[in-house]
Amino acid sequence: MREHMRSVLLLAALAAVPATLGSAAVRCIATEPTLSSFPLGAVEAEFRRKRAGASMYPHKVEVLQAMEPFVEQHLNILKTVDESWQPQDFLPDMRREDWREKIAELRAECQEIPDALLVAIVGDTVTEEALPTYQTLLNTFEGMEDPTGTSQSPWARWSRGWTAEENRHGDILNKFLYLTGRIDMRAMEVTVHNLIKDGFNPSGEKDPYRGIIYTSFQERATKISHQNVARLCGEAGAKKLAILTTRIAGDEARHEMAYQAFMKEIFRLDPSNAMISFNEMMKAQIVMPAELMNDPINPNLYDDFSRVAQKIGVYTAVDYANIIAYLVKEFKAETMTGLNAEAQAAQASVCALPKRYGRLAERSMKGIMAQKDEDLLGKFSWLRRVH
Repeated sequence: MREHMRSVLLLAALAAVPATLGSAAVRCIATEPTLSSFPLGAVEAEFRRKRAGASMYPHKVEVLQAMEPFVEQHLNILKTVDESWQPQDFLPDMRREDWREKIAELRAECQEIPDALLVAIVGDTVTEEALPTYQTLLNTFEGMEDPTGTSQSPWARWSRGWTAEENRHGDILNKFLYLTGRIDMRAMEVTVHNLIKDGFNPSGEKDPYRGIIYTSFQERATKISHQNVARLCGEAGAKKLAILTTRIAGDEARHEMAYQAFMKEIFRLDPSNAMISFNEMMKAQIVMPAELMNDPINPNLYDDFSRVAQKIGVYTAVDYANIIAYLVKEFKAETMTGLNAEAQAAQASVCALPKRYGRLAERSMKGIMAQKDEDLLGKFSWLRRVH
């Protein structure tokens, strides 16, 4: 997880990008895709047949099916179970006689973590714990679905493998925070419960291109957030927490690389529609997965969390603007040629965003840095008050 601040989005809304032009002419890819180059069961084959007649994005589904060999080649970005770290690797082994000493050592390390950093870590944990919502959303993007739950299509295998790796993040952060003794765990659990119950809308609208653009952005944002948490934990003397958040950031870096590789291939196969979707997604704005977090005592929980995270440098409006600039460069949006008229307008729009968001981010940060910490930290039920 990943982390975007609503405050910069509200500012960004003041600088509206140009309206979308007329509908784009569909550009066919060079090779007509087959239904699938991978074995399908009868149920999945029937699902694809029916979807072909009811799809909102039939051409994009064809592109994703044509990409299946490409996705298959990139499944090795996911680590095998034997290669993967597990949460217990970072926790005291309760079977050993020295477990009390190990817990005491962990707690002692974490006593100097500032409250503001704890708030940011809890917010990251809440975001990671809402993983069921994210896998559900992946299955809403046409062409990426797992209709049986055990599909062997590359897209479905990617989705399940990605989910399995991500599942460890919330698990280890939750357990680690519990052992610190500094968090009201029930309050955090209530926040997680509410967030999963309330859901999350990334404005993907079932469009697989928009979905992959969103994940390309959000995985990078989450990586940046965990990297900064690791740095700040190290500065506070919490070495174990710094190590594990560094490992989480490493996972996010691999996931970012995969989603961006998928999107680059879409740009190669279908540049005009890819450019239009890129612009649409940036116009819709990248909302943080935990935007709807709340608890009984603070109706503005997300806004307060985002301000704290920005003020200590975990994830800021400047990071948001920088990621837009990074993706524009990574997707070669400025230099892409051969686009239709609508895509050319989208290209001009999206390539103008980095400077615009950069200016907005600077203004936003000035206001946030002027706020006093005590004005914010007292609002979080997550911080343990029992003495």
